[in-house]
Amino acid sequence: MTFYLKYRPQKIDELDIAEVRESLTRIVASGRIPHAFLFSGPKGTGKTSAARIIAKIVNCESKARPCNKCLQCTQINKGSNIDVIELDAASHRGIDDVRLLRDAVKLSPAKASKKVYIIDEVHMLTLEASNALLKTLEEPPEHVMFILATTNPEKLIETIRSRTTNIAFRKATAEEIVRSLSRAVKGEKMKINEEALKEIAGASGGSFRDAVKLLEQLALEKRKLDPKSVSEFLFQTKDINIGELIDLLISKKTKAALMEVERILGRGVSMNNLSESLLTSFRESLLGKMGIGTDSLKDLSKEDALTLIKLFSRAAGETKGALLEQLPLEIAIVEWCESSKDTPRIIIPGNKETPKEEPAAPVESAPAPRAPFKGNAKEISEDVWKTILATVKPLNTSIEALLRAARPVGYDGKVLTLGVYYRFHKERLEESTHRRILEDVVAGVIGAPVRVVCTLTEPPAKTEPKVVVEEKTVLTEGEDEDIIKIAEEIFGN
Repeated sequence: MTFYLKYRPQKIDELDIAEVRESLTRIVASGRIPHAFLFSGPKGTGKTSAARIIAKIVNCESKARPCNKCLQCTQINKGSNIDVIELDAASHRGIDDVRLLRDAVKLSPAKASKKVYIIDEVHMLTLEASNALLKTLEEPPEHVMFILATTNPEKLIETIRSRTTNIAFRKATAEEIVRSLSRAVKGEKMKINEEALKEIAGASGGSFRDAVKLLEQLALEKRKLDPKSVSEFLFQTKDINIGELIDLLISKKTKAALMEVERILGRGVSMNNLSESLLTSFRESLLGKMGIGTDSLKDLSKEDALTLIKLFSRAAGETKGALLEQLPLEIAIVEWCESSKDTPRIIIPGNKETPKEEPAAPVESAPAPRAPFKGNAKEISEDVWKTILATVKPLNTSIEALLRAARPVGYDGKVLTLGVYYRFHKERLEESTHRRILEDVVAGVIGAPVRVVCTLTEPPAKTEPKVVVEEKTVLTEGEDEDIIKIAEEIFGN
């Protein structure tokens, strides 16, 4: 028998989530146990174990309730009690399945006091099936109890939720998981200290089941159980090396961080899961800095933690609609890592502040200062514009083509105004998808959030100096017609 089944909680006081333990204790002590429960929460947090405990309590032949010794208790523990029926709604989700269930509940229990139906992932029922189940919940036979379990309570129809007593399960804390693991450690007479158990707890994602599986794998492989060996084992077996990626972000190693994301993606990990893991770590760090919990990222300031949360929250929101699922995350990484590096400066006429001193060993990609564009108001350096064009090109060649018929005409620290020569180009650049990508790129180059606004303006005169990007002429009057043709080929007439 696996550790998880062998050492699962058998009584209410063995349940490891404190709030669940306390709520069920009060309900049972009241003597008025509801006919329908809804256990909601993440996978592996003890919902099925709690359901079986309730089934034993209402059917135990002893006053101990549960005694775990009488026929009813032992059969429920073994999963062989014919009056305790466990169903998976993912496999029995249709109206016909629920109709069979409604007919079955009318029959009296074979031997137990109550027939208990434990329905897992109940949110998977179709709407018709949910409504059919609702009728049974509203007028249940006296001899029947329902315990519904779900990882997605929000997908369950409101009327079912309102007819049940909801017990909310949450992800387990490290302390609660260590408490759970201690039962298996004691039962198997394993020699492992609390620090090693905490390593396992940290890798379990708040799931008791996953934590016990990791402990069992360590035992089966006869691994050393000291903290260092356990940590190395967890590093080898987990898909997301979140700690290493965070270290690269803290060190602002752009290339290495992007390569790590590519490696993680190559192992089949979704960018949603990666974003969630990063945000969880940054959130815990922020709360720790505010005196809530433990801060494991002490090299981050509170301001840095806030910035990272904002950047990666935005990336997570944009991932679903991205053509390349890793792109929003990669942009967030570049924005963060390059934010304090020596990026080309915004040049504003009349600014009397002394320019920042150039570093002793400048980054190779940082171009030498050049003359600024002469805009109508604020000014932006040629190097900034060149960097923007070069950065956006590999992300979206269409936007880069459109930008060849535009130039910066103003920047006030928050809004970058682009003068666009043709209405067609302006309308395309103002489309939400194009504007968002452009704003992300500009923000990454400038090192601060920015909003891009487009306005129609006259093309430069023939005497206007040319701007060269990658040895190609970007703006000349003679090429305006070619630019229009490029954009029309990309977007259509």
